[in-house]
Amino acid sequence: MGGQKRMRAVKDIARASAPASIGNVGPGFDILGQAFDALQDTVTASREEAPGVRLGKVTGMLKNLPEAPERNTALAAAQALLKAADARFGVRLDIDKGVPLSAGMGGSAASAVAAVVAVNAMLDNPFAHEDLLMFALEGERVSSDPPPWDNVMASLLGGLVIAARLDASQVRAIPSPTGIVSIIAHPDAEIETRAARGILRPTIPMETVVDHSRRLAAFVAGCAANDHALIRAGLDDVLVEPQRRYLLPALPAVKAAALQAGALGCSFSGSGPSMFAWSLEADRERVEEAMRAAFASEGQDARTYHAPINSRGARLEPVAEPVK
Repeated sequence: MGGQKRMRAVKDIARASAPASIGNVGPGFDILGQAFDALQDTVTASREEAPGVRLGKVTGMLKNLPEAPERNTALAAAQALLKAADARFGVRLDIDKGVPLSAGMGGSAASAVAAVVAVNAMLDNPFAHEDLLMFALEGERVSSDPPPWDNVMASLLGGLVIAARLDASQVRAIPSPTGIVSIIAHPDAEIETRAARGILRPTIPMETVVDHSRRLAAFVAGCAANDHALIRAGLDDVLVEPQRRYLLPALPAVKAAALQAGALGCSFSGSGPSMFAWSLEADRERVEEAMRAAFASEGQDARTYHAPINSRGARLEPVAEPVK
């Protein structure tokens, strides 16, 4: 952890965007996360004299969000950051929601991450970018307690990342394989993360654990070696997906269609209901269409998106300072 950095000019307003994300990335339950920059949340922070955090305008996919920090991931994350910085000012957060909630696309994480990046830019002694992870996790705690790291770290840092341990110093980027694109199909449904985690069994047969470990190791090794065959061998969730399958009856049909169209793998994105696939760039349109068609055959409309594996993480966006 880098700690806080040198003093610099103070901002009265700052804006940041944070991408959607894919949690678990197949076999990497609570370990792997991937940024997915086809969709973003944008948070604009404005300095206020009164300490604390408050919600301003909400635009985009939603028009209303909870106003209490204990129910709003962006407010909770900003509050944790201001407290750690011992800030003598407060902030108003205007949130433009571009990532849907309860969709398996890291919607709550994107808001928390964008908030801390924006508010951090207003500090006279800002934290290093990677040090914002712990504050964003405090925001994600509103959605699920204890907070899963996968979506948060991916949205903040970008690309494909792994949490070797629940320690910010042990979060590392995994090389992004070339020639592959990620796809998300988002059906018209919702699954709450907290509920999806609650159905998981506390014990798993040793045979399943070994099989799961084999796939996770193959997937990570395949990414590091840019070995598409090894990625294909590992991109299969035998641990969590079977337990959650009944939450999305369309899953078997969509997965089968994606694989038949050439996908390297397909599973829940996070806890769903969205599904993700990795595909060779040449097969991307065919895989997207196959996933849409399979959802339709199961009576569900679905929108598809695609983004590079090495999607950018959270970043500051231009914003004009108010005229004084």
